[in-house]
This record gives sequence, structure tokens and C-alpha cells, in this order.
Amino acid sequence: MAFSSYYLMLICSLLLSISSCIGQTSFQPKALLLPVTKDSSTLQYITQISQRTPLVPIKLTIHLGGQTLWVDCEDGYVSSTYRPARCGSAQCTLAKVNTCGDCNTTPRIGCSNNACYNTPENPFIKTLYDGGEITEDVLSVQSTDGSNPGKFVNIPSFIFTCVPTFLTEGLASGVKGTVGLGRNDIALPSQLAQVFSFPRKFAICLSSSTKSSGVIFFGDGPHMMLPNIDVSKNLIFTPLITNPFGTGSVPFLNESSSEYFIGVKSIRVNGKPVPINKKLLSIDKRGNGGTKISTGSPYTILETSMYDAVTKVFIEELSNVTKVAAVAPFETCFSSKDIGSTRVGPAVPAIDLVLQSKQVYWRIFGANSMVEISQDVICLGFVNGGVKPTTSIVVGGYQLEDNLLQFDLPRSTLGFSSSLLFRQTTCANFNFTSKA
Repeated sequence: MAFSSYYLMLICSLLLSISSCIGQTSFQPKALLLPVTKDSSTLQYITQISQRTPLVPIKLTIHLGGQTLWVDCEDGYVSSTYRPARCGSAQCTLAKVNTCGDCNTTPRIGCSNNACYNTPENPFIKTLYDGGEITEDVLSVQSTDGSNPGKFVNIPSFIFTCVPTFLTEGLASGVKGTVGLGRNDIALPSQLAQVFSFPRKFAICLSSSTKSSGVIFFGDGPHMMLPNIDVSKNLIFTPLITNPFGTGSVPFLNESSSEYFIGVKSIRVNGKPVPINKKLLSIDKRGNGGTKISTGSPYTILETSMYDAVTKVFIEELSNVTKVAAVAPFETCFSSKDIGSTRVGPAVPAIDLVLQSKQVYWRIFGANSMVEISQDVICLGFVNGGVKPTTSIVVGGYQLEDNLLQFDLPRSTLGFSSSLLFRQTTCANFNFTSKA
């Protein structure tokens, strides 16, 4: 009987109708959420998810373009519901992996015989592990009506990847893995949508504060922030572009990237076009170039010639402000006393990432472009990425803060708000204290 039930579940997984086979509770949420905090030391964005039987809360770092949720199974992983994915199983098919093998030591959690394996990535130390065991266990996530947090719901057979402890190097203190939100079938957004039959979309709203939580929503809106503002309204939309090659720390050239690319066509500073090599804005036949959005980088990274061109125009437009010595990792810094303030941050020239037309652009105001170093020094929060990087522009975490970004996977579109400060709210204003 147990044998039949197990293989029935595998068949259902393959057909993407997991919820009908695992006896999911009658409560079907319309959306789910994760609270997200910013770690002050690493500048990583951290969430907490309960996993295993009995449930254990674990801290995980958000990896926007990550292919999988991966967890350290070497250090104290104990669960009565842990199940490795066997070679040829529906879980392996869903994960699009063909690598199978046996444990070269005594079998244990994270190292099983006749199991399939993938290659999870830690983007913060630019390391891949070619031996992550595909497995499944209970996962618990909180529901929401878009305005308030609601009940926790359990996913009895959530597919994730087991890794050894060394892969957690470089993660924030106490963090046991990463949450992949990428464009593939075993990333968190896709699995949640499959289980609960809501739209395969999610929205991130990262707080700029290390003391207040931002939020990630899974499913449809509304996405309400105090004082009663639906920040999912009035978004600007642009296509998501598929990079045909993997673009992680160590690129895979035989599969498309799970990361999120957008089609930046030009850059403006204070409304003035920046002279840049337009070829760098396109993705070439090897997957190089283009613009991606990443929480794996704390600040936006620009290819060297782009960085030089943008900072040259920025300095010219800020000619009345005293330039001061660079402060690593930033090369372009100014005296704070010469810069005023506005409701969208320091009074500096806006930087526009111009998208499919001149009328469609992502505007970066002072709150997202300038980093306060001290009482006297403020720096442009863009980093020189060197010559011939894999990706020409990487829009980093600092530039995403207090912006709502909505990723619609079936439609392959990104909706973005630009700074929520203009709407007199922030990403720290979701009401986590009241229950739906």
C-alpha cells in the first residue's frame, strides 16, 4: 500500500497536480508571503521558512535568480518526512536533471543511493556544488489576503536540494541555505503556484532598513502597504528576456538562464543620454551582455566603459558639489554638505534605465542611487564591474529597495513601481502584526 501511494504521488508531481494527490488541507490560500529582512553585515536579504517533521524554522538568503531552495543537510538535519528523489522519478524530471548516482560513503540524509543530483549555486562566494541531492520534505509558508498575514499552510512534498555545510560559506550568520526564485519548475514561485493553483507570479518589496521587514508575495495582488496603499497598482511593465545560456557564478552553456533579464536600451542621467556602446546592452550568442536583476549583488554593477560614461555625466550634472576621495567599493563620492534632500532621497540627478521605448523607463532617484558613508561623505551606489563581465548591467539589491517588482512568469513580464517614496509609503509598511 505504501509503495502504491508513493508512486501515485510521483506521477502526480510529474503532471504538476501535486495538491490533488497529497491530501492538502481544504483551506486554499489565494496568495502566500515571506517576510524579508536585510542583514547589516552582509547586506543579504534574509527570510525564515519552517521545514521538516517536526517543523524547524530555518533562515535562508533570497537568491532572486536561483534555481532551487537549497539547505545544509550536513549540520543537524533531522526529519521523519525526508525523502530523496530516486533516479528516473518525477521529481528528477521536474528538476530537469539526469545525473544519478550512489553515495560514496555510508548513506545518510543528503547522500543517498540511486538518487538524482543537481548543481546548486552560492552566488555570494561564486561557487557551485556538483552533487546537490534532489529531495523533498514538508515546507510551511504563511498565507495572506494581500493586506494581512493569515494561516500557515503546509506542503508535504516540497522539492529542494540538500548540500554540505561548506556551501553556506559567505552567507549571513545563522543562515542555512538560499531560496531560489528563478525561472524554473522547482524554484519556490513555481512550486507554490502548482500546489495551490494560483497564478505563477510573485512580487518582491525589499526594505531599505535593517530593522524593519520587507515582503515577498506569491500569487495575485492586492499588495497593500500602510496607509492602505495597493502598491501593485499603476505599475510600469516591460518584457522579461530569456538568456539562452546559464549566467550563474560558473555559467552553464547548455541550458537557459533561470535569472531575470530586462531589455535596457539606453541610460539617461538627469534626462541626458549617456554615450555607451549599445552592443553591450544586447545578449550575444554566448549569453554575454544584457541587463539582469539580482539580489546576489548588494549594488548595481556596470561594465567599465558604461560605468565611466555614466559617472562622467553624473559628475557633470552635479558640478556644484565637491567630489571627495573614493570609498571602496565605490569610486564616485561627494561631500554630503553640498547635497540637499527630497522625499525620494538626496537631491541628485535621476538615473533612468530606458526600456522598450523612451517613454518606458525605470527611474532611480537619490534614495536608491546614493549611499551614505558618513556624516560628511556620500557615494554613488554603483560599482565598476570591469572589462568583459558576463553581464553588462547587474541591477543590485540597493537599487531594488522600496520598489515593488512583480514577476509574471507565464506572461514573461516585469512590473515595477520605481520608488514607493513618491507614493508616501515604503516596503517596510506591510502590516505583519494583524492576522487575516
